[in-house]
Amino acid sequence: MNTKLDSVLLPRKKFIYHYKNMRWAKGRHETYLCFVIKRRVGPDTLTFDFGHLRNRNGCHVELLFLRYLGALCPGLLGYGGVGEKRLSYSITWFCSWSPCSNCSTRLSQFLSQMPNLRLRIFVSRLYFCDMEDSREREGLRMLKKVGVQITVMSYKDYFYCWQTFVACRQSSFKAWQELHQNSVRLSRKLNRILQPCETEDFRDAFKLLGL
Repeated sequence: MNTKLDSVLLPRKKFIYHYKNMRWAKGRHETYLCFVIKRRVGPDTLTFDFGHLRNRNGCHVELLFLRYLGALCPGLLGYGGVGEKRLSYSITWFCSWSPCSNCSTRLSQFLSQMPNLRLRIFVSRLYFCDMEDSREREGLRMLKKVGVQITVMSYKDYFYCWQTFVACRQSSFKAWQELHQNSVRLSRKLNRILQPCETEDFRDAFKLLGL
């Protein structure tokens, strides 16, 4: 489905510019979101849709996606009938930045009321997650609590995006310098963000022991 969305395929240079997982991503003020939507319609049949979005008119791309959700996922919210069963969907995002704290909060609130929607988020870079007590870190933990799988993009994810969302004209995806190293570094950082509870439990235990 492409109604009111950006053109289906991204230009190669634009994809690399916005998704490059460099340590200091200066000038990349927009967030791009490539999506895949799947719905099982039979024992061996899935519907499949894909496309991409970016920030528009001050609206962050994650919330923009929610605006189009009714059109992208017919029946997700039901059709208005009393007691009517909602259709189930599985959605995957590939984002150039991880969500900000406000988007994470809004998404968590929405998803907590949508048991028929499963969301996975792959991110190229982490947005404002350097500070231990940043609101963005807490936002990512909120998403995890409502069942969202959040993962840092690896080479195979970039390769998939290149084949699926980019106007590549049969050109093969070539990894940029330090793609793998930066992916591993960011993945470790994300794991520390999403699993702080064990560390906090140890700290509480040490306090009780007077250590």
